[in-house]
Amino acid sequence: MLKRISKIVLIAVFMLGIGMNSVAKASSNDNSDSINEKFGLPIVVYGEKLSADQKQKVKELLNVTDSSQVKEVTVTAADLVKYINGDPNSNLYSSAKITRKEKGEGLAISIVTPDNITEVTDQMYANALLTAGVEDADVEVASPIKVSGHSALVGIYKAYDKGGGDLNKDRMEVANEELGLATDLAKKKGMDQDKVTQLLTEIKEEIAKQKPATKEDIEKIIDDKLKSLNIQLSPEDRELLVKLFDKMRNLDINFDNVKSQLGDIANDIKKKLQDATGDKGFWQGVADFFKKIFQAIADFFGSLF
Repeated sequence: MLKRISKIVLIAVFMLGIGMNSVAKASSNDNSDSINEKFGLPIVVYGEKLSADQKQKVKELLNVTDSSQVKEVTVTAADLVKYINGDPNSNLYSSAKITRKEKGEGLAISIVTPDNITEVTDQMYANALLTAGVEDADVEVASPIKVSGHSALVGIYKAYDKGGGDLNKDRMEVANEELGLATDLAKKKGMDQDKVTQLLTEIKEEIAKQKPATKEDIEKIIDDKLKSLNIQLSPEDRELLVKLFDKMRNLDINFDNVKSQLGDIANDIKKKLQDATGDKGFWQGVADFFKKIFQAIADFFGSLF
């Protein structure tokens, strides 16, 4: 019997070795680090208030091992003024790495230090960046200390600008207002980051479908979404939403161009909300799966004796 078990173990180890070898081969053929010559080097933007040690930490977090393989720039308080009419006395720590991609590949956001970006989620960044006109890029955000994460948006704008992107200043300002409103609403009683993101994303999806021509059309879309999502806002907060999206309407932002990406954000949020409330069917399926595995193991060893 021991010989039989030994053979089984050896076979398992052999099969595992084959699997690992296949993974290694696949990894060796991975082109994820290849530079797209159409867009040039990835751009890394560092917050100007980073100390030398903090900057080195950010480099490690953003996987910058060779400075010659990226374009490095610093985002300053002056950039806050330039891109979003921000406060010239601001301290900037959050940093970002931007790798532009081919049209249609989509926008992917990764917060490398989620514990240190305290107010802005990856979906919030994605929503704001799509409003600003940033599409088809991999964006990584990091900070060595706890920050709200708002200034990273300006760093991304600067990186995109340095990479040859053509962003509209009015759209950047509205995107910044959107991010500010999103983080403010997320602090309200009965709200959270995911609910706010779902609300903003679905409003944009409706704007893409309905193409509202007036402020009243915007108000109806917002009221319908607040009702369907069972979200209660104060009259003041509702008015802030109306003003924000009416500005977007006046800027003639074509959300049709990013409809699929808005759909991806909405689906991600719905999944997160389902996971948070608990999907009994899913967990029952997991339990049944492992039950079958344990039963198969028990049956196998029972057959040996």
